[in-house]
Amino acid sequence: MGAVRWTRREVLLAPAALTAQGLALPTVKLGPYTVSRLIVGGNPISGNSHVSAALSREMTDYFTAANAKRLLADCERAGINTWQSRGDRHIMRLLHEYRLEGGRIQWIAQTASEYADIARNIREIAAYQPIGIYHHGSATDRFWAAGKIEQARELLKVIRDTGVLVGLGTHIPEVVDYVESKGWDLDFYMTCLYNLSRPRAEAERLAGGKFEGEYFHHPDREKMLEQVRRTPKPCLIFKVYGASRLCGSRDEMLAALRLVFRYAKPADCVVIGMFPKYKDQVRENCELLLEALQQAS
Repeated sequence: MGAVRWTRREVLLAPAALTAQGLALPTVKLGPYTVSRLIVGGNPISGNSHVSAALSREMTDYFTAANAKRLLADCERAGINTWQSRGDRHIMRLLHEYRLEGGRIQWIAQTASEYADIARNIREIAAYQPIGIYHHGSATDRFWAAGKIEQARELLKVIRDTGVLVGLGTHIPEVVDYVESKGWDLDFYMTCLYNLSRPRAEAERLAGGKFEGEYFHHPDREKMLEQVRRTPKPCLIFKVYGASRLCGSRDEMLAALRLVFRYAKPADCVVIGMFPKYKDQVRENCELLLEALQQAS
């Protein structure tokens, strides 16, 4: 049997992800780790829909330990080798159980802002061997608004001391610009495509009046993506679909991913939460990612 020949496009899309069945998900290097360019997000498993209390409750009811572990296993089979989620005791216990049963998914942990002692939380997370820990974006943004952003820098030092990769989350592009200008010691950013941290009055002005829940301002996306492209560090880009607001059709979802990859650097990844109660979202997102990357290449 002759040697398999791959096109230049296939090699660019999957530098380390060729399987016996053909082209698998593309991967990138994040520090010393090989990470799938599609990372599964943790909000649905934690019951955080960013849509409504009813949907959040439905997610909580669906994601029993068995269903959460089934999602992670489905992701691993599809080539998604990394999970991003909260670093709270519920998630750590779930991850431990999944690993005891043979799961090998890599973990990127978010600090749990409700804890009184975040430094202690960081050390507890590190005991569960994540590949990286990042400072929660909402907490970063609160420090920024209060003029206390250097407090986030001190917590990044605690993360560095654990020996894992260091990340900073934010919903505000100017935070990334500031941190880069000051030369903070970190390895990656968690960058939200929507500024969910803007003051309520400003959000109501943009929305044209009062609204329930969170306001997702679609013009925010390109502003953050421009910042992603400017910063040399890897960015893990989330809220790609606006927490399901851009999931009205397959074409709408593909357009959202295509926008991301018009800006994203080769080392950047997308983080997408999945709620497979009604359809196979793992397969759907893998297919959409590959299609968007092909169109961007």
